[in-house]
Amino acid sequence: MSHCQQCGACCASYRVDFSVHELLDHGGTVPDGLTVEVNDALCRMRGTDHTPPRCAALTGKIGHAVACGIYEWRPNPCHELQAGSDACERARARHGLPGLASLPS
Repeated sequence: MSHCQQCGACCASYRVDFSVHELLDHGGTVPDGLTVEVNDALCRMRGTDHTPPRCAALTGKIGHAVACGIYEWRPNPCHELQAGSDACERARARHGLPGLASLPS
């Protein structure tokens, strides 16, 4: 199991805004029902603007076992966040998880 499948901290730390062109109704792959409109050009993954944030597509318990319900169809910001990046490490710290560099391979 990958660190991301055990973690999920990024999915419960950041607001996820992206182009409406990534929506299924606009020819993309992201299911419209999991998003909210921001404006004519942007939408947001539902739940990521809550306090605390948690993406509506995330299932499971942060730091133990998680999954993305739309992994194959997730928006570009989700593709861009890489395991071990600064954003990943900040998200892990927010949830009290150790940095990836300190974990055994």
